[in-house]
This record gives sequence, C-alpha cells and structure tokens, in this order.
Amino acid sequence: MKKQLSQRWLISKSWLRFLIIILLVIGVFFRFVNLDNKIYWGDEVFSSLRISGYMVSEMNEQLSNGHLISIEDLHKYQYPNPEKNTIDTIKGIILEDSQILPLYILMTRFWVEWFGNSVAVTRSFSAFISLLTFPCLYWLCQELFESSVIGWIAIALVAVSPVHVVYAQEARAYSLWIVTILISSIALLRAMRLKTKVSWCIYAATLSLGFYTHIFFTLVAFAQGIYVIAIERFRLSKTLIYYLLSFLAGFLTFVPWIWIIITNPQLEAVDWANVKSTFFASATRWAGIFSRTFLDLGISPSDPGKLKIALIPFILIILALMIYSIYVLCRRTSKEVWLFVLTLIGSVGLPLLLVDFVFQKRYATSRYTLPSVLGIQLAVAYLLTTKITSVSTKVWEKKLWSLVTFILIMGGVISCTIHSQAQIWWNQFPEKYQEYPQIAHIINQSNKPLLISDDSIIPRIQILGYIVTPKVRFQIVEKNQLPEMINNFTDIFLFNPSDLLKARIEKIYNSKLQQINDLLWKITKST
Repeated sequence: MKKQLSQRWLISKSWLRFLIIILLVIGVFFRFVNLDNKIYWGDEVFSSLRISGYMVSEMNEQLSNGHLISIEDLHKYQYPNPEKNTIDTIKGIILEDSQILPLYILMTRFWVEWFGNSVAVTRSFSAFISLLTFPCLYWLCQELFESSVIGWIAIALVAVSPVHVVYAQEARAYSLWIVTILISSIALLRAMRLKTKVSWCIYAATLSLGFYTHIFFTLVAFAQGIYVIAIERFRLSKTLIYYLLSFLAGFLTFVPWIWIIITNPQLEAVDWANVKSTFFASATRWAGIFSRTFLDLGISPSDPGKLKIALIPFILIILALMIYSIYVLCRRTSKEVWLFVLTLIGSVGLPLLLVDFVFQKRYATSRYTLPSVLGIQLAVAYLLTTKITSVSTKVWEKKLWSLVTFILIMGGVISCTIHSQAQIWWNQFPEKYQEYPQIAHIINQSNKPLLISDDSIIPRIQILGYIVTPKVRFQIVEKNQLPEMINNFTDIFLFNPSDLLKARIEKIYNSKLQQINDLLWKITKST
C-alpha cells in the first residue's frame, strides 16, 4: 500500500494536513451552529420524553384533563426532574419503546442533568459524540489501509458530509451508533492482527456497547462475522474460535434486552414503514439516500418535481463515483481490505434493499443506512488518495482528481451552509411538520392566546410547545370530552381539532370558526 503512494505530491503533506485541519474546524462548526434553530420534531420529542422518565400514559393523564397548562407544564415531560430517576427512564423505555436501546437515552439524560434543560443542550450531546468519529475514522484507516493519508482524506470527507452533520444535530442515537460501528471495526481488525486474548475481550466489549446503541448494530456484527469467516476461509482456525467466543460474550450481554423486545413489542412504532411504494419510487429514494453523503440541498418528498429533476445529473455523477471507487478498491487492495469495506456497506444496505424491493417495506432511510455510508466514504477516500498520490498516475490525472476532491468537499460545505440556516430539514418530515413554524408565528402574534386541542400531546402538542412563546396557554381534552369555557383570552385557537370538538366549541362560545390552515382554526364572533 505504502509503495503506491508517491513522494512527489502536488501539495506537501504539511499543506494537506493544514487544509484538512481547516475542514475539520469547519465541520465542528457546522455540528454546533444553530443547534436550536430547527424544529424539535417528533422523534426528538419522544427521545426527550424517555429522558424525562415519564411515560405517555402518565403525561396524558395529567395534561389531557381540560385544565389550563403552560409551556412549563409541557416541558416537565421533556427534561429530567426530581420526580423521576434513571430507573424510571429505563422503565419507560422497556414498557413503551423497547425497540429504542437505552444507552443513548441514559447518556443524554446525564448530559442534560449536568448542563441544563434546553433544546441546544439536548442536541449538543449528539454533536459532541459525533466529534469522536474523526479519531476513530483515522484509526480505522490505519488498521485497514496502513495509511495516514487515507485517514486524513476520510476525515476531510466526513467532516463536511451533509448526512453526518444532519444526524450530529439530532437528539437521537445515530451519532453514537456511527462511533460504535467504527470502534467495533477497529477492535476487530486489531484483534485479528494482534491475536491476543485482551484484544478479543476489547472487541467483545465494543459489541456489547453497539448492541445497546442501535437495534441494527446486530446486522453490523453479523457482517463482521461473515468477514472473519471469509478471511479464515471457512476453517475453524484460532482466530475464528476467538471471534466466536467474543461474539458470544458480547451477544449474551444483549440477551436480556432481546427478551424485553419480545415480551414488550412496539409494532406501531414502525407503522410508517408499511407504506408501499413503486419500484421507481424506491430506486429514487435509494439514489437520494446515497447522494446525500456528499450533496444535500434539503430536497424532501414534498418539494416540487422540478427541483428533483434538476439534481438528477449531480446524483448520477455521485453514484457513478461511488461505484467506481468500490471497483478500484476491489481491484487494487487485498482481500482483507476490500472485503471489510464491502461487508460494512452490505451489513445494513443489503437487508434493507431486500425488504424495500421484495417486501415493499420502507425501512430504507438515511438514518438506517449509515453503516453503508461509512463504507462508501472509506472507498471514496481510498480512490481519491491513490489517484492523487500514486506514482503511476499522470500529472493531468492528478489535477483532475484533485479537482474532483475539491468539488466533493465544496458540495459538502455548501450543503452544510444551507442546512445551518434552515428551520426544518428533510429528515424532520417537512411534509408533516412544515406548517408548525407558521402556526406558532400566528399564535405568538396574539397578546393572550389560548390553544385548545383534542389531538395527541406527543408529538404534536409538545412540538408546538418548543416554538410558541411562554404567554401561550393550552387546554387539552380527551376525544369526546367537552372543554370548559374560558373568556379571559384575547384569541382562542383550535389545533387539529376533531369534527366533534369544532361543533362543540362553536356551540359553547356561540361563535364561528375561521380555518387558517389545515391544522389551525380561530374562534371569531358570530355575525
């Protein structure tokens, strides 16, 4: 590998490191800038409920009684408080969200308890954890490629990768999952190289860490097993025996939670994946998932078709680059290298492809394909490094690939810049929540507003609680429940009311309802 790297660089190593450090600083900046600017959407609201230690049933019982409540009352069920402890947090996950692994929730709870209650603080834990991606990625490249240069290039790509920045600013476990994937990969390669009991014990510990971070880590661990078996040529060698023992040790620590998932299934949590889509729609979605690795302008399914059509040439070029990078990797590296990258790409990617195109389940999203994204970025980093630094590469080719590298990085910088200024992004289901900022703006303009609703508190009402001002009061009732009449408000709004509630409100207040948008109504005087 090292022999392929040219000593005649177009730029010196010191300049390369200087430029990459600048990109690293830019990447850190994008991970922390405007953390509280975007809407705190449904998944994040559920994360915060789990962090608080309360359960949905408790929250509904105490808030959906028709009494006036404030934003502080809503936030009681979004942040840690003395009434609930860590045991309550674990209990809530077990009973209501067993598919969400507890490690991230517990770590974030301690983080928020230490630094304070706010959206920025809650999201900052993911941003902070995402910083560990850089040293882990560099170390992985050292173990896999035995090249520091590839490690630096990989860091540069990931630092301004839009998909990494998006999930670094989300109060979910995805940044932690990326880190555990990298750590377990490093531990595996190191154990296979050192062949010591201690190194295999470390690998077993990283497996346990990953199992309790994300449910799809089991697929990554399974792919790592395929890699070891293939490298050992299906022989029961000492390395394979140590791997099996390490995997068994790590998996045994996860058995208690598997039992929890079996005994407390939460099938409704994945109802969103049951929406069937055509072959073309699935292919388009997969192309978008992988292209966001390097270019993401925030295009969502609700955006006009012209915007999507305009991006097709760029998406095709990015996909072609990815395919070519995998081809070069397989042609120029040893089996130990290319097979590891391929198993990482296919660990979650292949099962999701099968589920998507064969069973027509929409589990394929950017957040679930992060292992595949990591593998692709490793392949692209190898391609760019060898093309720019290889002795056999002609000068004009080096200049061409230097330009390709620059364009990829600038695409990431531009994408991250747009993302940093946006109020809602594609990962936050804008087709579902894009009206919320407008609704909050309308309500906030009133001097003393009241918001009445018989909608579910979580996530919808809680989302509004983050973007309306403290002067807003809420009156939440159960379905078929009649709210009490309250007159000391300047404006009274209804949020996503049922037909029955609308009819009763008109009768109680002897007024008419003015529809403002699909979700918001306002009480007006009868004429």
